[in-house]
Amino acid sequence: MGALRASTLSGVTPVPEEFPIVATDPGVTRQVLSDHPELMVVAFRFETGAEGQLHAHPHVQSTYVRSGEFRFSIDGDERVVGPGDSLVIPSNARHGCVCLASGELIDCFTPRRDDFL
Repeated sequence: MGALRASTLSGVTPVPEEFPIVATDPGVTRQVLSDHPELMVVAFRFETGAEGQLHAHPHVQSTYVRSGEFRFSIDGDERVVGPGDSLVIPSNARHGCVCLASGELIDCFTPRRDDFL
């Protein structure tokens, strides 16, 4: 079994060299919060108007809206989500979002996104 690495969502700042904040797109940052070969938790922070570009991956993804408002597209279906909402994105579904009001998404991926490490 692989080693478990973790930090918390609030109250404790992760060790920067272990879980750095990475700029992914204009107005978007990503930070791994915890990972294991079978599961990864990641925070994405968006400025208003920023986009998570349409993409697909083999991982199943669940997304929890911690704050802000987002318009998601999942395989061509669009929906607007806000604080407390969540959704599951199936493996290989083409998806992306536009941030309507600055906020944070907490995503879980199974298996882990090795490309984020």
